[in-house]
Amino acid sequence: MIYADNAATTKMSSAALSVMTELMKDTWGNPSSLYGFGQKAKEALEGARETVAAAIGADVREIIFTSGGSEADNQAIRTAAYTGASNGKKHIISSAFEHHAVLHTLKRLEEEGFEVTLLDVHKDGLVRPEELEAAIRDDTCLVTIMYANNEIGTIQPIKEIGEICRKHKIIFHTDAVQAIGHIPVNVINDNIDMLSASAHKFHGPKGVGFLYAKKGIKLRNLIEGGAQERGRRAGTENVPGICAMAKALEEAVSKIDGYGKKLSAGRDRLISGLKEVPHSAVNGDEKRRLPGNVNFCFEGIEGESLLLLLDDKGIQASSGSACTSGSLDPSHVLLAIGRVHDVAHGSLRLSIGEDISDEDIEYIIKSVRETVEYLRSFSPIWRDLEAGVKEHIL
Repeated sequence: MIYADNAATTKMSSAALSVMTELMKDTWGNPSSLYGFGQKAKEALEGARETVAAAIGADVREIIFTSGGSEADNQAIRTAAYTGASNGKKHIISSAFEHHAVLHTLKRLEEEGFEVTLLDVHKDGLVRPEELEAAIRDDTCLVTIMYANNEIGTIQPIKEIGEICRKHKIIFHTDAVQAIGHIPVNVINDNIDMLSASAHKFHGPKGVGFLYAKKGIKLRNLIEGGAQERGRRAGTENVPGICAMAKALEEAVSKIDGYGKKLSAGRDRLISGLKEVPHSAVNGDEKRRLPGNVNFCFEGIEGESLLLLLDDKGIQASSGSACTSGSLDPSHVLLAIGRVHDVAHGSLRLSIGEDISDEDIEYIIKSVRETVEYLRSFSPIWRDLEAGVKEHIL
């Protein structure tokens, strides 16, 4: 089996799994308890907080543990929105191809009377800083732009966006779920005020994540109850999961340079090989993208059929975000970069991991080429395109 869907989820690392199981067996006390056994769990929890903070250049008091990226996105966005509203500011800027955890939260805020501007991401899948600055108004209270896209992998000009937000004294939040552990991220250097992350995207467990909130930002609670997380997120902390996340992140950050070079080489080889398929196209900028991300459209086929046939060949891939894989609608990300519906339906996302080999890369290229050719051989759409009844788009 060749697993090429790491953007959907990653396998837990051996070290993270070991930490998690050890804590579940030996350190299962409640970290809010005052007796020694509970305090042992508290020490493990705070040690994990220090590790996570160090990985992104934050202060330990700026890290709040959550159930994952979606919760962190919700808390960050709602905090900035309601804080802005209390000062008469109800305008938010984001992009057209954010994760649904962001877009759906913004939609709900629109129903509450907020105004949202969604920036164009252009054919290359990149936000233009000058267009962001032009969209800022006197009543803008938040800019939320993802660090790297979850489908096409394009990396946004985060530092420049952060500089603009600082100049205009606007809170800047980034959904960094796909970036953390894969490319260097430093909240100070990148001018980030709030950041969301999820453990299972960098070889940690599912159901665990964190929110970075710069000192001075008073978070609005999504979950009320106890005084956990300095009163900012109620509920007994998942100590084994949190500590496993910290270990996975520490590992990932320590290997970013080496694995980044390897994955970038594999990514570039995949792009080069798949571009040889007639009437195909890379989605998003070819270089300003995550090291392991490759996203293509193939004219004249359906992405679902391609995925199922690749699965028969032992290749696990995706046609887009796992959060929308049950939908028959084309990806909102591909539509945002200008792909028409017919082409967007024929998409393939390959997100390779550190264990990929050169032989795996060549097998993927060969398998995709053969499968696309096979699907086109009995496609009436492809027949019309080749006969000139319809014009090729790609």
